[in-house]
Amino acid sequence: MHVLVIGAAGMIGRKLVERLAASPSALGGEIGRLTLADAVAPVVPAALRSVTTALTFDLAAPGTAPSLIEGRPDVIFHLAAIVSGEAETDFDKGYAVNLEGTRALFEAIRREGQREPYRPRVLFASSIAVFGAPFPEIIGPDFFTTPLTSYGTQKAIAELLLADYSRRGIFDGVGIRLPTICIRPGAPNKAASGFFSNILREPLAGKEAVLPVGEDVRHWFASPRSAVGFFIHAATMDTSAIGPRRNLTMPGLSATVGEEIEALRRVAGDKAVSLIRREPDPVITGIVAGWPTNFDASRAMALGFRAETVFDEIIRIHVEDELGGRLP
Repeated sequence: MHVLVIGAAGMIGRKLVERLAASPSALGGEIGRLTLADAVAPVVPAALRSVTTALTFDLAAPGTAPSLIEGRPDVIFHLAAIVSGEAETDFDKGYAVNLEGTRALFEAIRREGQREPYRPRVLFASSIAVFGAPFPEIIGPDFFTTPLTSYGTQKAIAELLLADYSRRGIFDGVGIRLPTICIRPGAPNKAASGFFSNILREPLAGKEAVLPVGEDVRHWFASPRSAVGFFIHAATMDTSAIGPRRNLTMPGLSATVGEEIEALRRVAGDKAVSLIRREPDPVITGIVAGWPTNFDASRAMALGFRAETVFDEIIRIHVEDELGGRLP
């Protein structure tokens, strides 16, 4: 099996590759070839070094997508993206990578299939940003995608392309609408949602964190461990059960910032909570106000996708996976 991971140096990409290294048969067969691609050099686990090619690339650059597809990968994880905050501030870059890069990839697959029959499984990282206000109390499977950000618009267009290319038999695609992934390890990125992780990750490491919104802000969450599980399940599931609606809202849990903080208190105590500094940011507050807060993910759950059900579990997963199971 040839597996291609685009965006392999990102947080989910790294953790996906780590999971494949730990469980080589996770995708239902032996990985005979693994291609890791990103704008920065991906890390290659020792367990997969003998079968791995690591590439640096610009997906939107002419010729890049065909070069990734010429090896005819069987499973393609498309995780590369310009994140929400940066896509909003840099209009051209967001559309170049999130839309034109994605379309270039899909077209490269189509042209390879015209040369000789070829129909890979394509797993696309979408986002709940495809939804825009006004929202019902709980967003069900039939709610319209009416994004209110450039990032959400780019993802929504890519979802339509994925569904159409799948309908035409060009590839077998599944769009994974990710909740906000929390707690993200590593340094903060330019995502507008970054503070949801920052106010937990930094205090758990004994550092101060800034909270730019009110504690009544509610959002939809899942852990990095669940995010990797979503993609592995989508890569191995029977897609005939999905039907033509190829984009799925993943399960997660709805919680307010205040509930996040109380979960932190239960897991790490008052000392950790005291490291959160309130510093209102009207720009971030305005962006977050247009985001959905709660979902009915029964369709994805009926197809076998699973996530956490209590926020304490999300924090404990971070402690286990990133802090060696110990608090400072």
